[in-house]
Amino acid sequence: MINHIVIAPVLLPLLAGVLLLLLREKNLQWQRLLSLVSVLAQVGLAVMLLAAVNGGEILAYAVGNWQAPFGIVLVADRLSVWMLLVTALLSLCALSYALRGADIDGKHFHTLFQLQLLGLNGAFLTGDLFNLFVFFEILLLASYSLLLHGGGRQRTKAGLHFVVINLVGSTLFLFAVGTLYGTLGTLNMADLAVKVAQTPPEDVFLVSTAGLLLFGVFALKAALLPLYAWLPAAYANTSAPVAALFAIMTKVGAYCILRVYTLIFGAQAGPVANLIEGLLLPLALATLFIGMLGVLASTHLRQQVAYLVVASIGSLFIALGLNTGAGIAAGIYYLPHSTFAAAGFFLLADIIAKRRGEMGDKFEIATAIAYQRLFGVLFFTMAVLIVGLPPLSGFIGKFLILNAAISHPSLPIIMGVVLVSSFMGLVAVARSGSLMFYRALPAEHVVQTSVGQLAKELMPVISLLLLCILLVVCAGSIMEFSLATADQLLQPAAYIDAALSDGVIR
Repeated sequence: MINHIVIAPVLLPLLAGVLLLLLREKNLQWQRLLSLVSVLAQVGLAVMLLAAVNGGEILAYAVGNWQAPFGIVLVADRLSVWMLLVTALLSLCALSYALRGADIDGKHFHTLFQLQLLGLNGAFLTGDLFNLFVFFEILLLASYSLLLHGGGRQRTKAGLHFVVINLVGSTLFLFAVGTLYGTLGTLNMADLAVKVAQTPPEDVFLVSTAGLLLFGVFALKAALLPLYAWLPAAYANTSAPVAALFAIMTKVGAYCILRVYTLIFGAQAGPVANLIEGLLLPLALATLFIGMLGVLASTHLRQQVAYLVVASIGSLFIALGLNTGAGIAAGIYYLPHSTFAAAGFFLLADIIAKRRGEMGDKFEIATAIAYQRLFGVLFFTMAVLIVGLPPLSGFIGKFLILNAAISHPSLPIIMGVVLVSSFMGLVAVARSGSLMFYRALPAEHVVQTSVGQLAKELMPVISLLLLCILLVVCAGSIMEFSLATADQLLQPAAYIDAALSDGVIR
């Protein structure tokens, strides 16, 4: 039965992580092979689940055969499976890059990588708020260790900041969950959707407070202003494959906001309907603008890419903050673009930094590197992609966002911030590329690598770029899927029925 596959994206990385832990003293090649096979299998599972839910079906799996809301339920719909697919493709590219040597800088890289995927997949599939907290903690514990993988003073300093901020977020998450459970007697998200809509007047304040606390937690995970300060240092100082994988981490917060505030606190939520409607759009606009200021002020390439991640979060939440089907659909299209583009830029920045020797990724004039023109072309291609210029997927994503905002009362502000910030980003990356490539000093002797070795080194970057090109080629089909996904989110009755009506696997 297809419902049984719903738990597979959770079980597979868990089992792979356990096996990798047992193999920690064995040959590294066996660890690499097992980790790669696990990720490839997760890509296959995501494609299989996408085919199963593409027609609008919602699959529910009751763990232990306990009927909801008393047991743990995993739910696969269009949105959750879309997130699984994006995560699996991203992790395949990040792992491919790590296999070239980054995985030996510290212990247990492959085990932690699989546990990170366990937390991510579980967060996307869970239908219960408490288990969302559990999966958050799993992915955060894995991310703490991955962030510090390889050591170093700057990495440790950034990691400590990352840990402290996220521990505060976890504490607030528990407060919110405890308040909701104490008030409504359930944490199953479908059951909460039913009970929140029937909230008695005397409990409205508590439920609203818990809902706003949850928003604060998810906004922290998503790096939404003013809770973004942890991200630039953490992403800029960790290893390249980890930074690439972390491109999906902020999207977990975005997913949770989209899920919780359409299902539980959406238009059907009675006295607490559309709880954050007035908050999301202003914060998104401010995040985009501040993120681009950080891009302009950056002194290192990896720092600049980290701020581009912050800016992309602002763009994504502008789409979601419109609170319309077209806006949500634009966000669903823009999400994989921003994820793949940022990950590819992180990997490319690492390759360039290694080739520039002592200058690393500093925005200073240095001697030319081997294959200077090739890397210059790749840099400006990634820059065009992530800033949002035509004809690549970033332009299509931003066009869809602005098109969805046409009938919004704040259209002039939205258009002004998006266009001005795009210009700021273009100026910043043009300056960076000019310093690193077109003003490079001639080198007396450049160490050339073989074309085959160069191709292997660039393969993950090219793969992520091709995924973004695929978003352009298949834009029509993806937008149809995105509009159907948005409609499914804005009409959550089918999700509630799937999770509560039976929930038992037969």
